[in-house]
Amino acid sequence: MSAPLDLALCVEAAARSRPTDLFLRTPEGRECSYGTLFEQSARFAAALEQLGVAPGDRIAVQVEKSVEAVLLYVACLTRGVVFVPINTANTPNEVEYFLRDSKPRLVVLDPQGRAIEPLARALGIAHVETLDAHGDGSMRERARSAPSAAQPIARFAADALASIIYTSGTTGRSKGAMLTRANLASNAAVLADTWRFSRSDVVQHVLPLFHIHGLFVAINTVLASGSSLLLMPKFDAASTLERMRDATVFMGVPTHYTRLLQQTALDRETTAGMRLFVSGSAPLLAETHEKFRRRTGHVILERYGMSETLINTSNPYAGERLAGSVGLPLTGTSVRVAAMGAGDIGALEVKGPNVFAGYWMDEAKTRSEFTPDGWFKTGDLGRVDANGYVHIVGRAKDLVISGGYNVYPKEVEAELDALDGVLESAVFGVPHPDFGEGVTAAVVPRSGANLSESEILSAVQSRLARYKLPKRVLLIEELPRNTMGKVQKNELRKRYAALYETG
Repeated sequence: MSAPLDLALCVEAAARSRPTDLFLRTPEGRECSYGTLFEQSARFAAALEQLGVAPGDRIAVQVEKSVEAVLLYVACLTRGVVFVPINTANTPNEVEYFLRDSKPRLVVLDPQGRAIEPLARALGIAHVETLDAHGDGSMRERARSAPSAAQPIARFAADALASIIYTSGTTGRSKGAMLTRANLASNAAVLADTWRFSRSDVVQHVLPLFHIHGLFVAINTVLASGSSLLLMPKFDAASTLERMRDATVFMGVPTHYTRLLQQTALDRETTAGMRLFVSGSAPLLAETHEKFRRRTGHVILERYGMSETLINTSNPYAGERLAGSVGLPLTGTSVRVAAMGAGDIGALEVKGPNVFAGYWMDEAKTRSEFTPDGWFKTGDLGRVDANGYVHIVGRAKDLVISGGYNVYPKEVEAELDALDGVLESAVFGVPHPDFGEGVTAAVVPRSGANLSESEILSAVQSRLARYKLPKRVLLIEELPRNTMGKVQKNELRKRYAALYETG
């Protein structure tokens, strides 16, 4: 499959050659063909034009998931407008930073978020419009009254900015990753090819639209392949399993899979029509991988990506899908390990057409995150095995240096997670008066398990070098996570920062 020149042109081509083919449907029975997608997104594009939003302008969007939210995103692609999605869980204080930084011409909010409107006005933002979870609001009304004739889509440069995605900000203020039209199109085309998408595929979409997984991986791959979406309002294990018969591909995060496994109805019969299950955004436990295979006969395909690069690697569609590995570099993308001393573990660096153009309004940060020869420093630690499979060990910032020794958290977590009664664990470092950093483990017991700190330490002491052993094991009810299921170790470090203080 050759890479599309532009995703907007894919929409136009599909609308003209097969206008009645389905692009999207909802569980409630609403349907949107490719012809309707082209016509309705053109109305939203016309509404943007009426509001004075020109190609290259930014629009900040903090809305719940809806068909109209998808139409607005596609309208930005066709109009050359820079889409700035904002997590619906972000507070007004956080939103203020994003608005100050991105300087959008238009803000689209959920009607319940109108409290941000005075702030937007104070920041000199020209327009504030609304869109709710049902797709209703002032933005939809503007689109309804806009001209209906869909004009031919303008051509934009491949390096034109398409979106600004704000990073999680776990090491300070969030930075806006600038993704170009070529970044989006090339990655979508490669994923569609790698995962063997066809026009007959239906992606069951349970992810939010403010993150690259739900917005770019799922929707853009569908646009690039001419397939369709089953747009679910959110993830609910029971309703997701019930509607799985209407889909062929499921994209989720590890938490989705653990919750699906809690459904007694999950078996080979209920997943018989599916051809692919994809997991990303956080590490998938090998135990979850194996349990899902036994229950359904499907082997989950794990991949690796980030805001700045979209997707970098994927386990193969036809080859071996290794539990605990994020697979092989995608076609056109290169991954290398920068040595950090003895051993084959090092900092992962990436190069390819998927790598972003830099951080918005921050040339110094951009320079610091690229090597002199042009490779992006992912901030992840990992290794590449003899067969080329990439294995992520953890974030570089999560590396624990205890008594002068490097401790890779994932190695310790693998031993803890293998213990009977342990649901999951997170290993991190906090200040220690003797060792510099103390290796510390937070462990979530399984329901009904009776675990103690001493029992856990006794169970792993023969399997880990002494310097890798946790100084403390903290039994907690759940690990702190962000909206995409990633464990927030920075929160654990803050919570237990004084754990080893004397006096």
